[in-house]
Amino acid sequence: MSQPTAVVWLRRDLRLADNLALHHAVESGAKIVVLYVLDPVILGSNYIGAPRVKFMTEALNDLDLRLREYGAHLLIRHGEPSEIVASVALEVGADQVYYNHDYTPYTRKRDEAVQIALGAHGIGFHAYHDRVLLAPDAIFTGSGKPYAVYTPYKTKWRETAKPFSEPVKTDFQGVFHDLSGVDGLSVPTPASLGFEGNIISTPEATPKVAQRLLSDFIRRNIFSYAEARDTLAEPFDDPRNGTSSLSPYIRWGLVSPRQLRKAAADATAAAPNEAAREGVTTWVDELIWAEFYTQVLWHFPHVKTQSFKPEYDLIEWRHAPDDLAAWQEGRTGYPVVDAAMRQLNATGWMHNRARMIVASFLTKDLLIDWREGERYFMQKLLDGDLAANNGGWQWAAGTGTDAQPYFRIFNPASQSEKFDPEAIFIQKWIPALRGYSVKYIHAPWTMNNAPHGYPRPMVDHSEARHRTLEAFSVVKKQQPPKVVTFTQ
Repeated sequence: MSQPTAVVWLRRDLRLADNLALHHAVESGAKIVVLYVLDPVILGSNYIGAPRVKFMTEALNDLDLRLREYGAHLLIRHGEPSEIVASVALEVGADQVYYNHDYTPYTRKRDEAVQIALGAHGIGFHAYHDRVLLAPDAIFTGSGKPYAVYTPYKTKWRETAKPFSEPVKTDFQGVFHDLSGVDGLSVPTPASLGFEGNIISTPEATPKVAQRLLSDFIRRNIFSYAEARDTLAEPFDDPRNGTSSLSPYIRWGLVSPRQLRKAAADATAAAPNEAAREGVTTWVDELIWAEFYTQVLWHFPHVKTQSFKPEYDLIEWRHAPDDLAAWQEGRTGYPVVDAAMRQLNATGWMHNRARMIVASFLTKDLLIDWREGERYFMQKLLDGDLAANNGGWQWAAGTGTDAQPYFRIFNPASQSEKFDPEAIFIQKWIPALRGYSVKYIHAPWTMNNAPHGYPRPMVDHSEARHRTLEAFSVVKKQQPPKVVTFTQ
C-alpha cells in the first residue's frame, strides 16, 4: 500500500519548528507537500504595503531554503485559494489538507470556501489554533458573552491557559514530498508582486533571528520590561530599547506563541526578585492584549470598518487631506509625533508608546478619522496585524473596546519629555533639532528663534483639545466633565 500524501497550507506561520498543522500532518504518516498561495485579494488590498511584502518574501525564501535541506522545496502558487488548494491536493494525490486558523473576516470566509472546495472532492481538512494560545471562542464572561474589556479577559485567560501548551517537537527527516513533476512558482520578489520603488531595508526575516531576539530579550531586558518598555528608542540593536523587537516575527509566525510563553515561564522561574517577575508578567500581558484583540475581531467583525461602539460613528471627523499628509510625512511641528512618523516611514517599525502618541494626535488634535491612521499603519508596518492595529487605533480614538476615555488626550510635549527625556529619539529623526538645548527640543515653538527647517505646530494643542471634546460630546447624554491633559 502506497504512502498517503498530505498538503500543509501555510499562511501566517512561516516556520517549520513548533507548527501545529505541520506537526500533525507529519504525525499522520503522510508525505508532506508544503504550499503557500499568493492571494490576489490580500496582495491587492489597501491594507498592505511594500515593507510587509518585503519581509514576507524574505521569510518565504528562508522557508524554501530550510525545506531544501530536507530534499524538498516550498510549492508556491498564485490565485484564488479555494481553487488552488483543492487543485494542488488533487495534483499530488493528497486526501488531507492541514492548516492553521486565521481570524480576520476575510480569511474566515476564504477558509470556509476552501473547506467547501475540498469537501466537494472528498478531501479532508484539519485546522489548528497555532497563532494563539487560546482560541478566540475559548473563553466568555459569566453571562456567556465575549469579553469587551481587557482586564477581566486577562484574568480569565491566565486562569484558562495554565498549564500552558509546550512547543511541539517534530522530526522532519524523510517526511517531505520531493515535488518531482509538480510545477510551482519561484519565491517572489516585491517587484514581481507589484510592489516596486524604494523599499526600506528590513530586518532579516528568519526563525533563527526570531529565536536570537527572544533569547537576547530574556537574558537582558525582560526583567526590566515593566519600567523600560516605554522609552522611545530604535528596535533591535539600540541598548536603550526595552522591548523584545519581536512583533514582525510574531506577525509572520516566525516564532510561535508557545515558544514565547515557555520563554516567559523560564524567565519567571529565573527571576531574582518580585520586581523582575513583574517585568515578565507585564510582557506576557502584552501577548494577552494581542489575543484579546483577536477575539474582539472574531466576535465583532464590524470593528474592521466601524467603531466598536456604534454611537461613536456619529462623530464628525474632519476631512483634511493636507493635515493628514503632514501627519503621514512627519511635519506636524510636534517633534515626538514627527520623529515617530519618520521612523515608521524609514523602517516599517514604530515603538508602541509612539504609536499611542501619534494616534492620539491624529484623532484628538487633528480630529481626523481613526480609519485613516489605521490604514496608513497597515500599509507601512512590518508587523501590521488587522486585529491589533484596529484595536490600538480604536483605543486611542476612544471608540473601541476598553478604550482610552475620549476626554484623555495626550500632550505631545509632555509625552516626549517623559519617554524621550534627553531627546535622543527626536534628534535621530529630526536633524533640524540637533544641537539645541534639550529643554527646547520637546517644544521648539517656545524658542525665541525657531529652528531653521522645522515647521511651527500645525495646531494649538489646547485649542485642539477643546474642539475634540466638543465633537465627542454629541454622543454623550451630558457634557463631559472638566479635565486636564492626560500625560501618562
